[in-house]
Formats: sequence, structure tokens, C-alpha cells
Amino acid sequence: METRTKSLLSIRPSLDHIKNTDDPASEAYFQNEVLRPILKFQNDLFVQVLKNYFFKHKNSFYSLSLEKRLLYIENALQKDIKFRNVLKGIIIGQFTLEEYHSYRSKSAALNKRMMQMLIQRYQSQIQLFEIP
Repeated sequence: METRTKSLLSIRPSLDHIKNTDDPASEAYFQNEVLRPILKFQNDLFVQVLKNYFFKHKNSFYSLSLEKRLLYIENALQKDIKFRNVLKGIIIGQFTLEEYHSYRSKSAALNKRMMQMLIQRYQSQIQLFEIP
């Protein structure tokens, strides 16, 4: 398993601009040291997953105003449990075993952080969801 851990950690982007002074057992530390790099690394996949979500829901997203598009994204991630689980799986699949054990003990709070971070990430990249 050590090979898997080394491989996962080696492919994650380094976020040197984030100075983490939090306690290593805290949720904020986990967010900055684990979740942020994974979200950045998986960003292209997340964009494609959301585009596929729009397609499966008859592309109604594309007929909405900007404000309603932002709300649509937020609602999709907060209310569609199956979609949330897919997104969580993409993230959790990138955890090392040690990170997974840490995640399990505070999964409810970390799941909320994950979804908030993804909502912000999607909304800040809204231009990627325009029809070419």
C-alpha cells in the first residue's frame, strides 16, 4: 500500500500559497492539505461530470440566466444525493489510507466542506459551461 500512497501524493499539485497553521487533526487542515489539492487535480474531470449531469437533465441549464445557473449548480450538489455521491467518490478515491481513516472520523463535516468547495469551484468557472 505504500506504493499507492507515494503515487497518490506525488501526482497531487502543490499548493504552496496556502500556509496551513491549523492543528493536523482539524477539519481546516484536512481541507487545505488533502481536499484542495485533490479538487485542483481532478478539476477537468469534475467539469466533464457536471456537463454530463446537464446533458442527462435535458440541458435545461443552458436556457437559464446566469443567476439561475449558479443556483442550479448549488441545488444539484446539495439536493441530488446520487450526484453528490459520485462527486464524493471521485474525491475519496484519491485519498491515501491514512487520509481515509482521518476522513471517516469526521466525514459529515468534511462532506459539507467538500460540497461547498465544489460549488464554489463550479460557480467560479461558470464560463466553462457555455455551449461552444
